[in-house]
Amino acid sequence: MKKFLMLSAALFVAVSQLMAGQQLSLKDITTTGMFSPKGIAAVEPLPDGQSYAQISADGKQIVTCSFRTGKQTGVLFDVATARGANISRVDGYIMSPDQKRILIQTQTRGIYRHSFTAVYYIFNIANNKLEPLSDGGPQQTPVWSPDGLQVAFVRDNNIFLVKLLYNNAESQVTKDGKKNEIINGLPDWVNEEEFSFNSAMTFSADSKQIVWVRYDESQVPEVYLPLAPDDWSAGAAKASPSWMRPEGTYSYKYPKAGERNATVKLMSFDIKSHQTRTMQLPLDADGYIPRIMPTSDATKVCVFTLNRHQDCLRIFMANPLTTVCQQVIEDKVDKYINENVFAQTKITQSHIILASERDGFNRIYVYGLNGQLQRTVGGLSNSAVVTDVYGYDETTGDVFFAALADGPLNQKIYVNHKNGKTDCLTPKDGWSSAVFSNDFKNFILTWSDLNTPTQISLLGVSGGSSAKTVTVLEDNKALADTYASFDMGLKELFSFTTSEGVVLNGWMVKPHDFDPSKKYPVVMYQYGGPGNQQVKNAWGIGMNGRGAILEQYQAQQGYIAVCVDNRGTGGRGAEFEKCTYLHLGELEARDQVETALWLGQQSYVDKEHIAIWGWSYGGWNTLMAMSEGRHVFCCGIAIAPPTCWRFYDTIYTERFMRTPNENANGYDNVCPIARADKLHGALLLCHGLADDNVHYQNTAEYVTALVNADKDFRQLVYTNRNHSIYGGNTRYHLFRQCMDFFASNMF
Repeated sequence: MKKFLMLSAALFVAVSQLMAGQQLSLKDITTTGMFSPKGIAAVEPLPDGQSYAQISADGKQIVTCSFRTGKQTGVLFDVATARGANISRVDGYIMSPDQKRILIQTQTRGIYRHSFTAVYYIFNIANNKLEPLSDGGPQQTPVWSPDGLQVAFVRDNNIFLVKLLYNNAESQVTKDGKKNEIINGLPDWVNEEEFSFNSAMTFSADSKQIVWVRYDESQVPEVYLPLAPDDWSAGAAKASPSWMRPEGTYSYKYPKAGERNATVKLMSFDIKSHQTRTMQLPLDADGYIPRIMPTSDATKVCVFTLNRHQDCLRIFMANPLTTVCQQVIEDKVDKYINENVFAQTKITQSHIILASERDGFNRIYVYGLNGQLQRTVGGLSNSAVVTDVYGYDETTGDVFFAALADGPLNQKIYVNHKNGKTDCLTPKDGWSSAVFSNDFKNFILTWSDLNTPTQISLLGVSGGSSAKTVTVLEDNKALADTYASFDMGLKELFSFTTSEGVVLNGWMVKPHDFDPSKKYPVVMYQYGGPGNQQVKNAWGIGMNGRGAILEQYQAQQGYIAVCVDNRGTGGRGAEFEKCTYLHLGELEARDQVETALWLGQQSYVDKEHIAIWGWSYGGWNTLMAMSEGRHVFCCGIAIAPPTCWRFYDTIYTERFMRTPNENANGYDNVCPIARADKLHGALLLCHGLADDNVHYQNTAEYVTALVNADKDFRQLVYTNRNHSIYGGNTRYHLFRQCMDFFASNMF
């Protein structure tokens, strides 16, 4: 996404006056950063507790700033002045534990959602020298040893080790790595995608051992994605035989529901003796290792395991030298463990901070490293939901976290004290998130609400129980002024009760010149998947985010845009979220239909012209709602939709549906394909042929079912585009087709 160059204040006012009342451009929305809020890139708190590092706006420097003032205090790295290797910009960085060196990330190339390759350089802060981490090709997920003198990384599915004290000597730790067979230190596709991580490797606390997960995916079924050659505009391609007869494919391992997963093992490598060991980790043959984390004890690496049903989490302390793994915590919950638990868990000097839904709402439990429960974090309402864990102060016993304490619409920052008292550090309504200093005395607050673009401030924690704004780092006033200079509609939150007595929350955008005596067509956007939340008092809402900018465009075209979170979504506790268990799509679709029925009862809604659309799970939900049986939608658009959970991956699908053998009815009868004959309304299907996540097979099989049922539809297929369907002119083209489709069926 291109960055929008802000005008000077005087010129901006003049331009704003000229722009007042103008209409939004779909191309500006999709191809420029005109409505993107400014932020702070790659913030990392430093050990001194008083400063943090970040990448400069131009990507040329890594600078330090004061947590007390927010002002820049120094430059750690500058591409213009560094000696040695030459690079053009910084994509990312990893500070060494002793803060003496920095791994500089450049030439980043994405693989899947979280994984990427990059060319890394070691930068010595003291002598200002930059040198390659390795000359053997791009690397993945480099990890510093705790003493800051070694770096382990992955290349071509194998682990390599670089020793800085030996002139950056490089050695190969594993040699069995092979594409589509053996992966060392990295998760395979399904583990990366569904457990949201890209590294499965760490050092022991004494820097003497490397511990990693080895994935054997040789028996996992393979998937082939068609790849077309260069496009017609690339003149040289026209003379190529491969362009005339394209046979390109991309293959990777993708286990679908009920199929065989990769076999996982926990391994360790003794750096001095070069001995590789297989750890004695108690794990089901088809179990998962969704995380490994270092601790402060050289004899303990924290290892998380899940059974295939994903309802039992076990935490082990693994000794990399003896290979013994001792279970310290077991957490069993009803139906399934939420994937966000792993990102929320923190391992401190002496504690494990674990989030769990064991009592029906996500709460925090404080354990010692030996697994002894020390306290449950309370002090909020019984229905409060913890959404993030920021850390634990070993000196005071304070736990810092984010939660939805007064319903699902507002996220605030809290501190729970050792005496059980909980204080809210950010009482203002809206959506707050934080990055704390290492001593927890200051934090960077990112806040927005429905009508205010993202604001970034620096706050100090006074007496451990209240927070005071020190300075504003970014107020995005220029964006707010730009936004206000257009004829934007009114955004508002609402709730209603369905005919089944279920209270649902939503937001809507009405046209700028809304007239309650008129009747307006409605476009319903939704996602609706397990744990997801689209309805909140935050700026980043909507199909294209950025203050519901795409919905504002729709409002300018004469629609009311609406979004409602159905049953199964997050923020309201396990009962509301997990009621869809074993029959994904049924209750969700019912709630979207109920939304349309409620809207049709409003005096300002044209009930004959209500549309629905969504992406991914939202596409699934669109198709399910349009074939629910009650004919409330005149048209709909499904982008990259799953159409039968038999086609989707093991970890995600089985978390909510168990396996097809256990739940054949849920798979085969509760899906769009089975209900194709009930489809009502005009339909547009959109899919990328290179979608590695929701394979085009989903749309292809659904199209066959529609043809067999003699149902009319339109279809758009995007060559070489993945699940996000972007690149070049693609996103603009996609949304233009969608807007034209709505216009042709709604007016």
